[in-house]
Amino acid sequence: MSFTLPSSTRSLAGWGLAPKQSCVVFRPEREEQIRKIIAEAPTPTVLSRGMGRSYGDAALNQDGGIILHERFDHFLDLDKDTGILTCEAGLTLSEIIDLVVPHGFFLPVTPGTQFVSIGGAIAADVHGKNHHLDGTISGQLIDFRLITGDAQIHNCSRSENADLFWATLGGLGLTGCIIQARLQLRRVESAWMTQQTIKCPDLESLLQRTFEEDDQYEYSVAWVDCLARGRSMGRSILLRANSAPIRDLPQNISAAPYTLPRVVRPTVPFNLPSVVLNPLNMRIFNQLFWMNHPDRNIPVPLRQYFYPLDRVRQWNRVYGDPGVSQYQFVLPLESCSEGIQEILETVTESRGASFLAVLKKMGPANESPLSFPIEGASMALDFPNRKRDLKSLLERLDRIVVRHGGRVYLAKDSSLGAWAVPEMYPGLARFQEIQRKHDPNERISSSLARRLNLLRSA
Repeated sequence: MSFTLPSSTRSLAGWGLAPKQSCVVFRPEREEQIRKIIAEAPTPTVLSRGMGRSYGDAALNQDGGIILHERFDHFLDLDKDTGILTCEAGLTLSEIIDLVVPHGFFLPVTPGTQFVSIGGAIAADVHGKNHHLDGTISGQLIDFRLITGDAQIHNCSRSENADLFWATLGGLGLTGCIIQARLQLRRVESAWMTQQTIKCPDLESLLQRTFEEDDQYEYSVAWVDCLARGRSMGRSILLRANSAPIRDLPQNISAAPYTLPRVVRPTVPFNLPSVVLNPLNMRIFNQLFWMNHPDRNIPVPLRQYFYPLDRVRQWNRVYGDPGVSQYQFVLPLESCSEGIQEILETVTESRGASFLAVLKKMGPANESPLSFPIEGASMALDFPNRKRDLKSLLERLDRIVVRHGGRVYLAKDSSLGAWAVPEMYPGLARFQEIQRKHDPNERISSSLARRLNLLRSA
């Protein structure tokens, strides 16, 4: 019987807008259709894709099939007594927030954007500003349903198909298609955060403040001015926060503590000319940003604290047609200071201006073979792709990260060499063994998997 499900060929890209690749897109509506696509689609490989918010080629499959989950976006159940959420994999974190916050719940772990699907969040084993206390999304994930490369359906949890459970977390979609999931939410007293702003004049003071008083704040993140040099290198604004109890809120807010303020979100309508985002303009912006963030404690809406970049739709277009590469790395505790200093100096010497940089404290690793976090500090750097020697700079950064015992976040990557993956992820062989067991014909693959030899040894 011939394969009859409709498809279309489209040019797709990640959030970084590059690379752009031709893929055959499927939009299934039922589980059986996903199984049929995996088993019978006339493409060499297939791959699930959520909202496409990974930066590079993690959600791309050059000349292969892409299974979109936009029709698997249903809310299934919320137990208001226990806070257990059941939903399909295509439901976004933004939609979950709208559904659960009015009932006094919030996501236990959330990345820096709310516009990712729950399936994508599991596949990237996302972490947030509270990783030092609560780990990744794996910590509150109860179970999920997965269709593997042999078109079989598996229920996965810590006690059932535990190998698939951990390999799927951080497995970037390579173990199969997540269909639905159950997640333990956390109770909150309001839709607000109590935010403390601290200005740090240099990298040393930033790391000192980041690693002190870590038990007093649930959440911590720092904006780093990567254009500052000399004695000001690493100057930062540290934003620490706790979920706001009702007693700490002004009366006008405490009267309706779960009301999410409406926000007008402007849109960047097209890819801006490259001249708009240049070092001079960014130095001016960074100086104004620094001046407009005095040390203070204030209540802020949770979306303002967790998702500042989401306030502008399609903000990635500010980087123009060439797009942007995000380089996110984590270094172990013992080499954080020296390693981050070396990386910032290398970026400065190469004139490789990173216009956006974020630093977070990270807690211990989990059991996932390809999960990104290890105990230490993580930093994300955004580089415009128009920089001529960007590839060379990123290769130098890779070697610094490896030398200091760190790793690069594969969900953000677009440039890493295959040589570095076994150095950064010693669990790679274990992941490959689990993946081959359930997909012996390598039916599921991605452009990133082929570039980095994630499915087979080099």
